[in-house]
Amino acid sequence: MSFSKVLITGGAGFIGSHLAEKLVNLGFDVYVYDNLSSGKLENINHLLDRKNFRFVKEDLLQPKNLPKILNDCELVFHLAANPEVKISSTNPEIHFQQNLVSTYNLLECLRKNGNVKTLIFTSSSTVYGEAEIPTPEEYSPLKPISIHGAVKLACEVLISAYTRNYGFKSIIYRLANIVGPRSCHGVVVDFVKKLRENSEELEILGDGFQKKSYLYVDDCVNAILQGLNTANNGDNVKVFNVGSNDQIDVLTVAKIVVEEMGLKNVKFKPTGGVNGGRGWIGDVKNMLLDISKLKSIGWKPTHNSEKAVRLATKFLIKNF
Repeated sequence: MSFSKVLITGGAGFIGSHLAEKLVNLGFDVYVYDNLSSGKLENINHLLDRKNFRFVKEDLLQPKNLPKILNDCELVFHLAANPEVKISSTNPEIHFQQNLVSTYNLLECLRKNGNVKTLIFTSSSTVYGEAEIPTPEEYSPLKPISIHGAVKLACEVLISAYTRNYGFKSIIYRLANIVGPRSCHGVVVDFVKKLRENSEELEILGDGFQKKSYLYVDDCVNAILQGLNTANNGDNVKVFNVGSNDQIDVLTVAKIVVEEMGLKNVKFKPTGGVNGGRGWIGDVKNMLLDISKLKSIGWKPTHNSEKAVRLATKFLIKNF
């Protein structure tokens, strides 16, 4: 990469903090921009005394200092968002403001500044809705079934239009379920918390047969950086799927967590779910991404879904 100074919005969050750590260790000057609503200062505490790291606490809904920061950066990683898919069904306003409006505000700053050459955006597999699997980037029509997916897709469209009108390049990553250290939501975290409270019984949202792809966070960060090498090739807007080669169902995830916690005779209690066994309204029941596009440029996951979940569980048990 030819960039020396980079900005990461949401850089104190789960994926953002791992990306920040990687870039700092590679020698880049890194600005982390975060309002700490989802992110945590403890995720980046170990970076605060590094000479090539700066933390700015500010909200993209009121980006007062952002234009000045952008004067120093040619590359922006936009990860700031509310990550809770379930919340989007009960409180759509949160996702509209924290995901879509914040993205618009960032794009306006990029337009007015004119210094940024490349924008990286972390989107979601939920933009596809209930698609054929494995789902390629070219799949259409995109019909998200959750507010989260709809807002992520709206962000993608805005980014595409701004990119083509205002002279910078963009790479959009549609992520599968990312797991690992510093994650504070998702099925693995949910199961560990529930079993800490009651080691004899585990409630499972849905019918337990929802099948998803899980990717360890280190693999995700490496995928983001690998795709960046294509920024100057071809189309100004590129889209990559990021996930594992396989999928596992929620009951298997539950069994892995129980095993890793050393528990016996745990009774699984699926709730039955909604709309055909989904965990919540808008839950995509069967997700597997086609990752051949990213693999064609030299990236591949080092862990399958089962191993990613197991590694994430081991960390949570020791540190939760």
